[in-house]
Amino acid sequence: MDPQRNIRLLLEYDGTGYHGWQRQLDDATIQGVLEAAVARLTQAEVSIIGSGRTDAGVHARGQVANFRTDSAIPLKAFHQGLNSLLPKDIAVLEASEAPPDFHARKSARAKTYEYRILNRSNRSPLYRHYAWWLAPRLALAAMAEAAACLPGEHDFTAFRASGSDNLNPVRRVLAATWRDEPGGWLSFSITATGFLRGMVRSLVGTMVEVGQGKAPPTILADLLESGARHLAGPTAPPQGLYLVEVFYSENYCKGG
Repeated sequence: MDPQRNIRLLLEYDGTGYHGWQRQLDDATIQGVLEAAVARLTQAEVSIIGSGRTDAGVHARGQVANFRTDSAIPLKAFHQGLNSLLPKDIAVLEASEAPPDFHARKSARAKTYEYRILNRSNRSPLYRHYAWWLAPRLALAAMAEAAACLPGEHDFTAFRASGSDNLNPVRRVLAATWRDEPGGWLSFSITATGFLRGMVRSLVGTMVEVGQGKAPPTILADLLESGARHLAGPTAPPQGLYLVEVFYSENYCKGG
């Protein structure tokens, strides 16, 4: 018997209408909708592996997933066929053959997330599902100063969501930067070898308190040292968060 094909997908999606990535019995999820579409295309049930489990309301511009199949359908059909079956808020950007040992999550070397804030006096009906609107002007320089301590290996216990199943809270951050963009946009980009559940949103919520003058720029460094979750700021809302890119070794494709 021929070995199963390992199909890799590069995905973009609007997470507004979904209860996150991971399949659930009674709620619509990205994984569940994708698996149903692949099953219709191949006439066989599949289990799709994602590079990470984005939460409800979180978006992706470069999610990577893979699944194994006995189907002989050409790659073009996986790409175009799935897009014809998927709802308009989920799209397959690429479909490719992956090595047999490729695993979207376990093979990932690093990921980049971006968080977007609309920092202007007027709210935006157009971006209400795609950014966190904050009217008072934030002190971006202080937020950038706070983020400067993030690169390196740290214990992120203070920035993990309750109920997280990660046993090891230590993660290595490769880069963390804030950008000021035209139109009142602020964006935070962070690349790390791994993330705890709720980590990016908790970091952003705490840095926003720095930008509001409610906490000093040293608070992130202090919390990394103490692990005191109750002293961190509120968790930023999900709609501002995007999974941007997933990185793999030279043996595999790079997603994003």
